Amino acid sequence: MSMQLRRVDKNVDLQELFGILKEDGAVILEGFASLDQIKQMNLDFDQPVIDTGPGTKKDDIDELLKQFHGYQTTRVNNLVTHSKTFREQILNHDLIHALGEHFFREESGDWWLQATQLIQIGPGNSAQALHRDLENYPAIIGLGKSGPCVTANCMIALTDFTEDNGATRVVPGSHLWDDFNMSVEDRFKHEDTIPALMKAGDMLIWEGKVVHSGGENKTQNEYRRGITIPLTPAYFTPEETYAFSIDLEIVKTLPARVQKMIGFRSVFPITGNGLWQHNYERLEEYLGLD
Repeated sequence: MSMQLRRVDKNVDLQELFGILKEDGAVILEGFASLDQIKQMNLDFDQPVIDTGPGTKKDDIDELLKQFHGYQTTRVNNLVTHSKTFREQILNHDLIHALGEHFFREESGDWWLQATQLIQIGPGNSAQALHRDLENYPAIIGLGKSGPCVTANCMIALTDFTEDNGATRVVPGSHLWDDFNMSVEDRFKHEDTIPALMKAGDMLIWEGKVVHSGGENKTQNEYRRGITIPLTPAYFTPEETYAFSIDLEIVKTLPARVQKMIGFRSVFPITGNGLWQHNYERLEEYLGLD
């Protein structure tokens, strides 16, 4: 286990990458997205960021969840619709699919997107509560480090991530703790976490058992912007309802493996006869995608 976030080049050998993830639970991949891709995605997302604005619009949630969202944090979903570059070049990237296969294929079978989200942390936003992404699925928490991998996440920096502007905070090795039920705030404090310092285009990868959070933005005028790509076994309900939010005409332009990622093809766990079907037929046949 390393108490630093290791960094590797985008052309790293996959077995080396997977070895670091096994030991540390997290790693920074330098130069994953090109500067042209970053520029185009920022242009694609600028207007949705303005339209959405900071803070949650939900009135029926408690104060802790509002703080978790972030009062000065803007969160934009449905990135698949907003950006052609994102859906055609990022979601179809071989490394993203290699990560999905590594984390889920042997243990669970098919996998898909849990969500995609742009997270822009604005000046003055406090640090997010430490958490694990697997907490979306409460039955898994008590299984601890021996439980299945139910989430793997990627965060691509669309701006530089610094100590002061809210870089994601990570606790390397926390995926190997014996007790997942104890409050992470009792085990680790924010000052003991490691900041994921990144240049625009770098990507942080972490396993869903790893303790992490958004950092505090201590600046006066810097906005820390990144996009998350969390993956999950396809027998779990994702956060985002892609089947109801992405136009079928857009879906038809995408490769089959991306269509499956966003829920427009049937999925097959390692047991059973398949899920997400229509009248015992594959969804892609019903939708005319094949």
